[in-house]
Amino acid sequence: MIKRFLTFGLSLISSMIVAQETGSEDNKPLIEKTSLSALKFRSIGPALTSGRIADLAVNPNNHAEYYVATASGGVWKTTNHGITYHPVFDDQGSYSIGCITLDPSNPHVIWVGSGENNNQRSVAYGDGIYKSEDGGKSWSNMGLKNSEHIGMIVVHPENPDVVYVAAYGPLWSSGGDRGIYKSTDGGKNWEKILDVSENTGFNEIHMDPRNPDVLYATAHQRRRHVWTYISGGPESAIYKSTDGGKNWTQLKNGIPSGDKGRIALAIPPSNPDVVYAMVEGHGVYRSDDRGASFSFQNPYETSGNYYVELVPHPTDENTVYSMDTYMHVSRDGGKSWNRLPEDKKHVDNHCLWINPDNPDQMIAGCDGGLYETYDNAANWQFKPNLPITQFYKVAVDNALPFYNIYGGTQDNFSLGGPSRTTNRSGITNADWFVTNTGDGFETVIDPVDPNIIYAQSQYGGLVRYDKKNGESVGIHPSPAYGEAAYRWNWDAPLLISPHD
Repeated sequence: MIKRFLTFGLSLISSMIVAQETGSEDNKPLIEKTSLSALKFRSIGPALTSGRIADLAVNPNNHAEYYVATASGGVWKTTNHGITYHPVFDDQGSYSIGCITLDPSNPHVIWVGSGENNNQRSVAYGDGIYKSEDGGKSWSNMGLKNSEHIGMIVVHPENPDVVYVAAYGPLWSSGGDRGIYKSTDGGKNWEKILDVSENTGFNEIHMDPRNPDVLYATAHQRRRHVWTYISGGPESAIYKSTDGGKNWTQLKNGIPSGDKGRIALAIPPSNPDVVYAMVEGHGVYRSDDRGASFSFQNPYETSGNYYVELVPHPTDENTVYSMDTYMHVSRDGGKSWNRLPEDKKHVDNHCLWINPDNPDQMIAGCDGGLYETYDNAANWQFKPNLPITQFYKVAVDNALPFYNIYGGTQDNFSLGGPSRTTNRSGITNADWFVTNTGDGFETVIDPVDPNIIYAQSQYGGLVRYDKKNGESVGIHPSPAYGEAAYRWNWDAPLLISPHD
């Protein structure tokens, strides 16, 4: 009898356990029980604009082939001068890219530093260094996963196993993998060869084109908080090594002491004795003796949270370009700076490739995508087929037969467009429309009248857009006379009452 009761009790407990497991499965949210494997993403636009470019790497043996590193869209490759691009990094651990470099002895070997190398509010972090040995078909993570942001990578021109990395380190915290790192086995192992502190990383490393043992590196002390951004300090500096990174010397002669922001360097390949330095908070400096001494040239500078990058002309040591909201160029060794012609081109430039065989041809990467010129910036051609627009937020309405999608983008307006169309050609640019300018953020559709759209831009900018007639009315709240100014976040929340 006792045995029968024991058997019954065990059977009952087993049944209860099975019932609980089944019940717990039934109690899961529907989204967790639903398989989405059959759903495939499709691109619906817009191709009105593109998105932020972080870096470029062009095959030196075939300029029709190049790689595009994007701020939050991975890496893209073209083999036909940009007529078409295809993504080569989608299956990797990071979508945010800071820099990309090709092995000078084998352009099919690609090095990627993940985590955008800027310090803006909208940057995303990465998970270290990646390497491809087959032109981007496959990738391996090579470490430095706690760097979060990689500034620059250089590869020895004769020994591809020797690689240097400028690790910027975390933007929102101290520590992490930050400093100058060197590998002598193709990235399998890394040695930190230059370190400043837990608050200071390195944004650039350069190699003398005549002697790969001569290195220049720039340290940047920076930190972003929710309420402010610290873009410099006494630890920002320029360093030089003449023995492949074994020993380093800080270059101080002619460089201002005290607090400095982000520093950019440019070494003209036509005369590597010349070194240009842009020092945030101070201006442009030039050395004619490989950094032994610098002389002040001009107070021109750019923002260290978004720019401070210099690109030397390949054949003229006195010409150097500066990445900026509007690109600038100096043709007299840094003494004077002028805006480069950018008619009908997007602003906010981050990288520039200059054809060493024909310097009139240049490719620029900016917040609006890629642009190419063949006449020394007199005219620019937009590359419209890189779908990397950065949407902060999206919203949908309940329109029939196809609902509409709205969203605010990084520096490419607030936009709206259909989810589908009856057009046999599919959704086109003509189907999309602009609801607000600037950096777009939140969009809310009137629950009563779906033709009324509330579209927001940076710092609380707000318009009411009427889709029927295209009218846009600014309704940004303003303080009354005598009231203190309102304080808005870069991305301010927006809510419309569901009741009234």
